[in-house]
Amino acid sequence: MKIFRIALLTAGLLALIAIPPFLKNYGVYLSSYWLVFVIATMGLNLTVGYAGQKSLGHAAFLGIGAYTAAILLKAGISFWLGLPLAMIVCFLVGLILGFPALRVRTIYLAFATLGFNTAVWLVIRNEEWLTGGTYGLNGITRPSIFGFSLANSLAFYYLILVVAILLGLALWRLLGSPWGKAFTALRDNPIRAESLGIDTRRYTLLSFAIGAAYAGAAGALLAPLVEFMDPAPFTVGASIMMYLMVVVGGAGYFFGPLVGAAVGIVLPEWLRFAQGWYLFAFGITVFALMLWLPDGLLSIPDRLRERRLARQARAARNAINGSSEARA
Repeated sequence: MKIFRIALLTAGLLALIAIPPFLKNYGVYLSSYWLVFVIATMGLNLTVGYAGQKSLGHAAFLGIGAYTAAILLKAGISFWLGLPLAMIVCFLVGLILGFPALRVRTIYLAFATLGFNTAVWLVIRNEEWLTGGTYGLNGITRPSIFGFSLANSLAFYYLILVVAILLGLALWRLLGSPWGKAFTALRDNPIRAESLGIDTRRYTLLSFAIGAAYAGAAGALLAPLVEFMDPAPFTVGASIMMYLMVVVGGAGYFFGPLVGAAVGIVLPEWLRFAQGWYLFAFGITVFALMLWLPDGLLSIPDRLRERRLARQARAARNAINGSSEARA
């Protein structure tokens, strides 16, 4: 089974490398846009799926990262400095947002993060001297590396892919460490986790901060990808969509963001043929997924395994009962 997973992962990675050169310009752009949201939802999956916190303000961190990078780029500061700075800024803001999670839980925390998202969006929209307000920021340039320009859509796609892989590996190491076990303990039973000596306050704050840093990295990549920033992508609705991506892919599944972001970003494009009905078709599709697969698409193998084990247990029980009746 492990060999099969490695082979599947290798095949997927090779596809991500080999297929884009054969796509049209919009296909490359859409693939880049999808990868940006994969990075963002990796962070949200840590906060929601692994640490069990209810966050509906993730688009705000995406916006903070995007505008931090955009403002720095327009000021002539290198993208390679802007990217880590955007992550650091979002990490610190996420750390601050984590404090309400120490006092409120479940739906109350969700409302608190919604309020945070609204506040950030209003700042972006109204502070024209800094963000350009509703007029936005244009002329955001793509970076270069070692004298090689990444202005080409395909070149910039590969940059996003490399960043996504590096951040994915970092998250994989984190989840395999004692920190990862502490996050899942916090999600499964906070009281028991605290009784085992886990500092639940610390890991609650870290789950928000690290998740926000990933959104900051995604935002820093989004700004030069679209080359124009305005408040529209960072609304409460965008946060709800990102939360939906995590849930549809499978909250707490490492590769859930890959699938969930595809459903949220790529699926609507595939449904464009429905014209004015495409949003209705998208809503019905997501509703059906949530109705039949509440644990996400990546829960399908687990469900099939549970059914197989249940059938085997039932067959063994029937065999035991049959042999008992024969002896009687």
